[in-house]
Amino acid sequence: MHFSREEKMLQKMAGEFARGELRPIAADIDREERIPREVIQKMAGVGFTALNVPKEYGGPGLAGISNVCKVLVISELARECASTAEVIAVHTLVNDIFLKHGNEAQKRKYLSAAAAGKIGAFALTEANAGSDASAAATRAVPDGDDYVLDGSKCFISNMGPNEGDYVVVIALTDPKRGTRGMSAIVVDRNTPGFTIGKREEKMGLRGADISELIFENCRVPKSNLIGRENEGFKIAMQALDGGRIGMAAQALGISDAAIAASIEYMGQRVQFGKPIGKLQGLQWYLADMATRTEAARALVLEAAEAADAGEPFTKLASMCKYFASETAVWVTNKALQIHGGYGYMRDYPLERMYRDARIVPIYEGTSEIQKVVIARELLK
Repeated sequence: MHFSREEKMLQKMAGEFARGELRPIAADIDREERIPREVIQKMAGVGFTALNVPKEYGGPGLAGISNVCKVLVISELARECASTAEVIAVHTLVNDIFLKHGNEAQKRKYLSAAAAGKIGAFALTEANAGSDASAAATRAVPDGDDYVLDGSKCFISNMGPNEGDYVVVIALTDPKRGTRGMSAIVVDRNTPGFTIGKREEKMGLRGADISELIFENCRVPKSNLIGRENEGFKIAMQALDGGRIGMAAQALGISDAAIAASIEYMGQRVQFGKPIGKLQGLQWYLADMATRTEAARALVLEAAEAADAGEPFTKLASMCKYFASETAVWVTNKALQIHGGYGYMRDYPLERMYRDARIVPIYEGTSEIQKVVIARELLK
């Protein structure tokens, strides 16, 4: 596709930021399992935490709050540090929830906070409610002017010891109605009764916090309800459509980075008296890697354009997330094979890319769930 002048400028800015600010510390972020808070503040300074926030709430108003812009920024960040890209991908999903469903007071509070560098989280998954979100058991019982939350969430991105300022919780306000009795409620980090439990130690995306959230007699005002009561599941599913485009963009960035690393290595590594880039078998690997990645990019951008145009994009969102995430795993696997034993060592960034890629077909809906959604949309 052809990008607008503003989109090209944004992509260039994101690439320069990623190379300048993230590349030098990406290995440290992975090793230390944390993203320095100053990196988040620098991203806020250039508008990345408010990509989809209108100007009236402090956002940069980039290209009409474009999903295409989100794809360009997240993919550029992911080329250098997938952990940092993951934080922005989830955070923009939360921004979208407030933008589309929040009341004016909520927009002014939380979208303005996003523009200032505060980070939002989204909590749907529970120990017994992963792909089957309808099995969620966390409750928000109405009590006068408040809701009282009890329960726990697990594997929640953007909330932990290093990051996270508020979280949109999907909880049962009418348990007898199942998913039709779920509501979306925002909970601030320091609310009494809300504690952050175990921070997960992960195979990849080690810099990004993913934690258990615990709610014990956690009382929040009813003004924290987002949208209407008992419409939380619908809000969550709409948010996940947009979130899947962001995760697909993350997968694109990882694939791009693995291809770039492979090209560089193939020009430097000499075997049998010549650079391995002269070996036809490895050339075929590279051709397949690049072709699959460009096909994924076309699908991701098509989904982003459909979302920007206000067209139905559930099917495209699932298609692009499924294909781009599986492509990232395949591409990083082939890139590691090209690097041989060196690719398996931490001296090279490829092993980190390989670990980072592996989660993308799992979170924000597994590849299997994406295929269920795609088939359901086709059969309508």
